[in-house]
Amino acid sequence: MTAIETRLIERLKLLPPGRVAEVVDFVEFLAAREERSASAARLGEPMAKLDALNLAPLSEQEVEQEVQAARQARRHGA
Repeated sequence: MTAIETRLIERLKLLPPGRVAEVVDFVEFLAAREERSASAARLGEPMAKLDALNLAPLSEQEVEQEVQAARQARRHGA
């Protein structure tokens, strides 16, 4: 166990249960924010590649056609 982990555990032992719950909530918040940040970073590269293609945006009708085609394919087990 690292020195910081030991220090945190010792400090947590001194807190009342309600405060420990707040610490847990905060740590979970930080972990979730880190996960979102990592997910956004992973998405960045594919998005940059798509952007580099300079494709014209799809119209609403084209998007609807793509959705319908995907639904048809899924219904027919493709």
